[in-house]
Amino acid sequence: MKLIIVLVLLSIVGALACAGVLMLRRRPRQEDQASPPDKRMARALALRVGLSVALFLFILFSYWMGWIQPTGIPLSR
Repeated sequence: MKLIIVLVLLSIVGALACAGVLMLRRRPRQEDQASPPDKRMARALALRVGLSVALFLFILFSYWMGWIQPTGIPLSR
């Protein structure tokens, strides 16, 4: 269970890094033609949002099925 959550979190960070690289990379300007906007960055961000929502729903489903249990914060006095 922990492995699945860690893998999805890593893929979320990877999609965010991919979008950052695509945003910062310079593209050659073509003044003659109106070039369409780069949609790869938007797709990477949409993938990140989709993975985040899927991870949230998976954690809720796992709690509902009893696969994971909340442990809380231990209070030491």
